[in-house]
Amino acid sequence: MAAARLRVHLIAVFGYSERRTKALHALCAERLRQAEDIAIGNDVVLLSGRGRWRDGADEAELMRAAWNGKNVQLIKDGSARNTRGNAASVAAAARSLGATEVTVVTSRWHALRAGALVRAALPDVAVRTSSPAGRPPVRLLLRELLCLVALPYHLLRLRARRRRLRDIGVTS
Repeated sequence: MAAARLRVHLIAVFGYSERRTKALHALCAERLRQAEDIAIGNDVVLLSGRGRWRDGADEAELMRAAWNGKNVQLIKDGSARNTRGNAASVAAAARSLGATEVTVVTSRWHALRAGALVRAALPDVAVRTSSPAGRPPVRLLLRELLCLVALPYHLLRLRARRRRLRDIGVTS
């Protein structure tokens, strides 16, 4: 009889910033509040994002400082510069933790692409998205529509990365 696999839930919060400010952006704060609302005791929360400025704290550090949620394990990864980088970061953290499920927390207008990229990077783990309420700014919605055009390219890059990791013995 096989041993029951423990549930390990990783909640990944994707950062957001603009060049104009080095403070936590309102969209990023909304995502953080959403993660605080859904996190429960045994969850692990990954705060992911580097920010667009060269000096100062990254998005992940700003989110950690602003965390007001439950006492859960927080992991900070300030290396991801874009959504594909966030997805790779989530996959690495999920493999390291032995995650059985992942919830990607991002804005509703970004959830389709973010979820697809995480699923490509982590095909053997259940992935869902969770988004705060609200309407996207038109400028960001248009930008996201343009980014969707490049989604197939980014999916191929993540799958190639996953194959390289598998070839060197890193398994999920």
